[in-house]
Amino acid sequence: MMKLRKEALVGVGALALALVTAGVATSFGVPIRSQAESYSGPASSPISPEKLAGQSLELTPEELEQFKVQPAVLRSFSIQREAVGNIDFNQELSTDVFPPVQGKILRLFASAGDDVRAGAPLYTIDSPDLVQAGSTLISAAGTLELTTRALNRAKELFEVQGFAQKDLDQAISDQQAAEAALKAARDAVRIFGKSEKEMDAIVAQRKIDPELVVPAPISGRVTARFGAPGMLAQPGNAPAPFTLSDVSTLWMLADVAENDFGLLRLGLPVRVTVKAYPDRTFRGTIVNIGASVDPASRRVSVRSEIKDPQHELRAGMFATFVILIGDTAPCPGVPLAGIIHEGDGTSSVWVTADRKTITKRTVKPGLEQDGVVQILEGLKQGELVSTESALFLSSALSTTSK
Repeated sequence: MMKLRKEALVGVGALALALVTAGVATSFGVPIRSQAESYSGPASSPISPEKLAGQSLELTPEELEQFKVQPAVLRSFSIQREAVGNIDFNQELSTDVFPPVQGKILRLFASAGDDVRAGAPLYTIDSPDLVQAGSTLISAAGTLELTTRALNRAKELFEVQGFAQKDLDQAISDQQAAEAALKAARDAVRIFGKSEKEMDAIVAQRKIDPELVVPAPISGRVTARFGAPGMLAQPGNAPAPFTLSDVSTLWMLADVAENDFGLLRLGLPVRVTVKAYPDRTFRGTIVNIGASVDPASRRVSVRSEIKDPQHELRAGMFATFVILIGDTAPCPGVPLAGIIHEGDGTSSVWVTADRKTITKRTVKPGLEQDGVVQILEGLKQGELVSTESALFLSSALSTTSK
């Protein structure tokens, strides 16, 4: 606690008034003393921040500890631009699942929002085309079997000179044509998704199931389902019965001000936040920059690819989009609680050199990131600055000055 020198009043009005002015004032339980400094040198001489501020408080070590006095540390601040936009599916990893041929939908195996693996059945259709292709396969297999037996007999007869050469050649040609026809028939059935084993079963049983299974072409989430039992589905006829999207990555679509266009480039890192997860940050990179500026809004469309391994984001979410342009040169940083924003638009911090007297100093703030304010002017690395309760000190000083 600062000690006060009590002087006896000597009956002189001017001296008594001076002693009253130098008395002790207390605010918020902390004894403080206001000091005023003035600079009388030439206008061109440099003036220290302390003389410019001209306000100090004397505190005990215990009282000073309350304000978390710490050395100012240099740190880099990211140059960034902020925009708003929305989340969307990665359209480059999305696909509409049409049937290979026209048919009536019989059964559905997935619903919107389900996650499916590549090859998993999505729906089945009753396909007359599959029946036709299967019938051709059965016929081609029978023809090959018949021509193969005929060729074997022709070879046996030719060996005993009971068969002409031209007849043998004809039998060979017929057998080769049958082989080609069977291969074409199998290829036609393969288009419907039938495996080699399934085609062998069709040939062996001389029977084909008209129900065609349409599998998932990729692993992903069912983002839309328009199919229903009894509906006629056709290749390329929108809407597709199912739409799948790989949701491991999503798109962030935002419009950036034209003034910031020169700062944009592909590959820049971005941070995205959404209202559903206010404490979470999703990271990604810019993958596309619009080729033109919107004449009405004077903004450029920017698309980023956002990583979402936990599948937490949803298409259509409103999002805040922060583009990290680069880093500044290292500057001292002060927590928000250590900054005072004055009514005249200036900003101040509390600095001490001897851990006894703490002085209010005008500074020039810069960027604010992660609760820390960049100090461009007025504070040097290593100077002791109060990082908490700066407003408390200012209030105490204001009370003392009255």
